Amino acid sequence: MKGSTLAMNKNKFVYTAFLAIAFAATFSACKDKRSTGLEYARNMYDPIAYNPDQPNKNFKDGKTAQLPPAHTKPVGFTEYDEYPNTKEGYEAAGVSMVNPLPVDTVNLAQGKHLFTVFCSPCHGEKGDGQGHLVKIEKFSGVPAYQTGSSSRGGNMADLTAGKIYHTITYGVNNMGSHASQISPTDRWKVVMYVQQLQKGQ
Repeated sequence: MKGSTLAMNKNKFVYTAFLAIAFAATFSACKDKRSTGLEYARNMYDPIAYNPDQPNKNFKDGKTAQLPPAHTKPVGFTEYDEYPNTKEGYEAAGVSMVNPLPVDTVNLAQGKHLFTVFCSPCHGEKGDGQGHLVKIEKFSGVPAYQTGSSSRGGNMADLTAGKIYHTITYGVNNMGSHASQISPTDRWKVVMYVQQLQKGQ
């Protein structure tokens, strides 16, 4: 009898202790609504560096995101000021600019890929002006490279490398500038491929 009473008291003690621990855990978890509980490796998600939108006492204006110093250029940036976005700049580029890349299978393959990604939605994969955006009537009047007429005068088949490069850089009519999407070297690869399409190849 005495043994069974001790066993019952022991069970009550364990049960009571379990309830007390569960209550304490629940209470502590509900105490701070912002708490996520235990945190492991806190420095992995609280970076030491400033985020761009955070205030920063190290600069006079108190901002972390700063404009680059005047007259500086990003790495790999090629200036294109000698041929402005004007009719005169377009014509000058058409006369003076020559593709610096060799015409080879690698450059043509890369030019075709870039053309397919950036140009074919309007110009069509064959350069016939029948891209899928034209077919769904999103845009109209996209000339074919082989038979179309340029809105700036002349035939599309006669456009020089410089004129094509200038147009990719600045855009014309409904075509926007692709200078931010396609690097200068890659623009020349696109030009190379467009000139193959002009010949119907």
